[in-house]
Amino acid sequence: MNTKILHDSAPERIDTVLARHLGVSRAKAQRAIKDGRVFVQGIVPKAHAMLATGAEIEVSPEVVQAKIKASDIPNLEIIFEDDDVLVVNKPAGVLVHPTLASKEITLLDAILKHDKKIKGVGGDILRSGIVHRLDREASGIMVIAKNDKTHRLLKEQFKQRLTEKHYTVLVLGKVQDEHGTINFPIARSSSRSRMAARPTSQEGKEAITHYEVKQRFTTSTLLDVHIVTGRTHQIRAHFFALGYPVAGDKLYVRRDIKPLKLNRLFLHARELSISLPNGERKTFIAPLPTELEDTLQNLKPLRA
Repeated sequence: MNTKILHDSAPERIDTVLARHLGVSRAKAQRAIKDGRVFVQGIVPKAHAMLATGAEIEVSPEVVQAKIKASDIPNLEIIFEDDDVLVVNKPAGVLVHPTLASKEITLLDAILKHDKKIKGVGGDILRSGIVHRLDREASGIMVIAKNDKTHRLLKEQFKQRLTEKHYTVLVLGKVQDEHGTINFPIARSSSRSRMAARPTSQEGKEAITHYEVKQRFTTSTLLDVHIVTGRTHQIRAHFFALGYPVAGDKLYVRRDIKPLKLNRLFLHARELSISLPNGERKTFIAPLPTELEDTLQNLKPLRA
């Protein structure tokens, strides 16, 4: 059975869309297209063809090699569940969904073991029910759609910026202002695995991050972060651009700043507010994980 991907964003190159959805490099996506294993409206496209909003891609099974196993993930915490949504507290160190580059157990595997009917929701079997993501080494609140109608509703809320997302973040260094807004556009860096937050005069997608200082330590700052947009690595790239990398980040690193001994990102999706299909506005909260609480207890507060 072919995997179907619905492109509901702005017009974009098909190889870029395919690489993002399948979790592979653009070169591998181009090879799949050239091998005749990718179809748009039943036709094999050119690798550089622009994909219109609302277009549907079909990918033959040979391309989708990652296997979804209905396996448990230890300590998976369900925050809320009804007939339409499943809200979970994702642990750090776990991928949200399978990719061709990795065969490990993912959050989606645990979700499908919990409820097999979620499989295929949204039209992309590798992202069944998934409407937003968290980085592997981040933790916190995620909402999963349990049916196609809810998937469309939630996707539209995220697209229209009708959700509200708050994160607890520890950054290295002494953030000067008590609160502020970062609005550097974000684009792909020359380093393929990283994003770059760029000045407004340069190319990139709009990205808006609000922050408020919650506590100051001698070598770090604890922040409440509210993101308006949801770009890849947005929080990490924005604070790295300001000179304050997220504690525990091994990708966005400043050599002149001493790192904390932390085996994960100090980035936790603490709070998510959404509207449910029944019209009720609901806020879900995930407490700070024990390992992050312990980290804070071992830091020296900055005295006024």
